[in-house]
Parts: sequence; structure tokens; C-alpha cells
Amino acid sequence: MDNSKDGIGKSPCNTEPTMSSTHSLATFPSLRGQRVFVTGGGTGIGAAIVTAFAEQGAQVAFVDLAEAESAALAQSLTANGYLAPWWRRCDVCDVAALKEAIETAVVELGDFSSLVNNVARDDRHTIESVTPEYWDERMAVNLRPAFFAIQAILPSMRRRGAGSVINMGSTGWQNKGSEYPCYAIAKSSVNGLTRGLAASLGAHRIRVNTVSPGWVMTERQIKLWLNAQGEEEIKRNQCLPDKLQPSDVARMVLFLASDDAAMCTAQEFIVDAGWT
Repeated sequence: MDNSKDGIGKSPCNTEPTMSSTHSLATFPSLRGQRVFVTGGGTGIGAAIVTAFAEQGAQVAFVDLAEAESAALAQSLTANGYLAPWWRRCDVCDVAALKEAIETAVVELGDFSSLVNNVARDDRHTIESVTPEYWDERMAVNLRPAFFAIQAILPSMRRRGAGSVINMGSTGWQNKGSEYPCYAIAKSSVNGLTRGLAASLGAHRIRVNTVSPGWVMTERQIKLWLNAQGEEEIKRNQCLPDKLQPSDVARMVLFLASDDAAMCTAQEFIVDAGWT
């Protein structure tokens, strides 16, 4: 099982130009030297998030099941002069292994300022095909790791006296997508996770927000599901004409991790080119 968010590609983002890629983008001084942990950071949207933080001068740690792609990403970032990311192969369905990875990263790197709960899979399935075992497995990928990653990193952020948790949601359930009921249920629960923890975390100046992407053009999405019908849906539903890229989502994550978002918590931030 590949636990990376919405993608299995080798590149952190596609090269199709959008408005954001043709202009100078923001630099956040508060992110330089900060430590950030990303789940599912080896491919797809996760790789774009890891890359974006590295470009800001942050020390990034990530876990992913895609070992070859993760190694290639780490090598590419180092070759381009960025801080070498700390990474481990980890199946997030194994809560003990996930918590151990986070705790090891804290010991080796120091306390973390941000956590990005990115890992997920939007595998297609029908209502009729879902068994109790499949239900449990879908929740073990798409919801459970986020809670236990927060639990594991909380002592680190408490020691710092501040932090930012970014939970990756989805607009798929808000658009009433019908091809992945378990994924939709799990992702709708991310908003509950964010709002349900906001007061408890806020007492320690730890912010928690949801970033909900629309249909992002990862290599996995293009390979498996983008067809002529999908192209028409994008044209019909998006307010903006450009296809949504992983890097577009990463920019919102950067903002929420930075001090510029110091008073943003318990909120959902949608990046979907106006689809919803």
C-alpha cells in the first residue's frame, strides 16, 4: 500500500504553468531553520510540500512507503543546495511505527514547529464492496494517522510553546463524489479533527487548520482518472481555467505554518480554483 497523498509520481509537481508559477512567490522568514514533519511526503502533493518547505530554508522530516521516490526526492533537494531532509520508510497504518518515527526525528533533529498530516489514498470503491476489514483499512490510512501523529508530536510543540498543525482534507466529499465513500467519510472527519482539537492545542499556542485541495493534477490522478470527461468537468466546475498543481496546495500550507498565520486556527482553507 502506498500511503502518499494523492500521488505516486517521481516529481513533486507538474510543469504545466499556472498564474502562480509565472510570478515571484512569497518567502516566509519565520520558516527558515524551523523543523517540519510531513506524512506521505515522498510523492505527489506531499513531495511538493516537502520541496516548498526546503526552499524556504526549513529542516524537513517526512515518512512515506514509496522508498525509491523518497530517496530520489531527498537526493534532488540535497543536490540543489537545500538542507537534506530526514526521512524514513513507514506504513502509517502501523501507529506504533508512525509514532516511533516522529519521536526518533525529534531526538535526532530537535523539536518541531509544524506537522503536516498529508498522507491519504483516494482509491475507488462502491458501497456494496465495502467490508468491515476494508472500512478499517481505509480509516487506518485516511484518518487515524493524523490523530496519532498529533499525539506523538504534541510534547515537542509544547516544549517550544507554539506550533502549527495542518491537516489535509479534501473537497471530494463536499462535491458529493460518489466513487469513494470511505475516503469521503474519512476526509469529512478531518474538519472535525481540526475543530475538535483547536481549543486543547490552542492553550499551548498550537494552531490547527485544514487545507482542502480540489482536483490536483498529480501524476497518479493524470494516469488513473484524468480523461476527456474529466477535462470537461474541470472546465465546467472550476472558476479559474488553469489546472490545479501540487505546488498550489503547498503554498497555502507554507502560509499556515508561518508566523504570518499567527491567529489562524480551527479553520478550513480550500484550494480548488473555485470548484466548490
